[in-house]
Amino acid sequence: MDDDKIRLGGMALPNGVLVHGPHSWACAIRSEDGGIEVASARKRLQASRVENRLLRGPARLLEAIALLPQVKRKLPAAQLPMESPRTVAAMLGAAVAVKGIRESGRLRPAAQEVLAGLASLAPAVLTLRSSDLAAYHGAEHISIGRYEHGPGARKEHERCGGHLVGPLVATSAAGNVLAGLAPPRLRRHARTAAQFGALAASMEIFGWMTRHPSHPLAQALSKPGHELQHRLSTAEPSPEQLEVAEAALKACLELEHAAAE
Repeated sequence: MDDDKIRLGGMALPNGVLVHGPHSWACAIRSEDGGIEVASARKRLQASRVENRLLRGPARLLEAIALLPQVKRKLPAAQLPMESPRTVAAMLGAAVAVKGIRESGRLRPAAQEVLAGLASLAPAVLTLRSSDLAAYHGAEHISIGRYEHGPGARKEHERCGGHLVGPLVATSAAGNVLAGLAPPRLRRHARTAAQFGALAASMEIFGWMTRHPSHPLAQALSKPGHELQHRLSTAEPSPEQLEVAEAALKACLELEHAAAE
């Protein structure tokens, strides 16, 4: 990506696309009457201001979560992925599965934590398999990719959150194995600290991966996320879906450029 380009992120919705930059966000959806509705605003929480390595990864996640109520207030017709009963059921099922895996006496601690980490990702995978959501996910990647790299962008993007799968599973497993060595009375607190540390570490590793894409370790860690995008979480969008993503991109860039003036 060129140095003069604004670093963008995004999120696919079942009926549209959310694009956000360091200071602003914009969301565009396809309304029931076939038109495009767009809303945009400045971010209330700006993770780009956080420089502490332990805190900036969790701050980025918190920033993304904090955007959702703001989007819903300004654009009530926007459909959020977690509003789906299917997603809620998947989350409950994953919680039960993780509990069962960790209570199993048949697996070694490291294997338990790897399987628990994979099971915890199941809700996101099941949600993204929705045809419209997967297509809007592809549209999000293509529109941002065209902005960053020019024509020829594909539905897989190097900064997709799916690339966190490899680092997050590895760091979570390591952290929880270590937390399991704590005294029983402290184990719950140790697991909480381990999850926070794993998130912080995985975000730092992810940042390193995007800066060194040709490094063999970066390629190995990004392989699960790329396969997830290629096979499950993205689909080729229609021209109408790309139009929605481009509208969100344009509105976000307008706010970002205005903030820079």
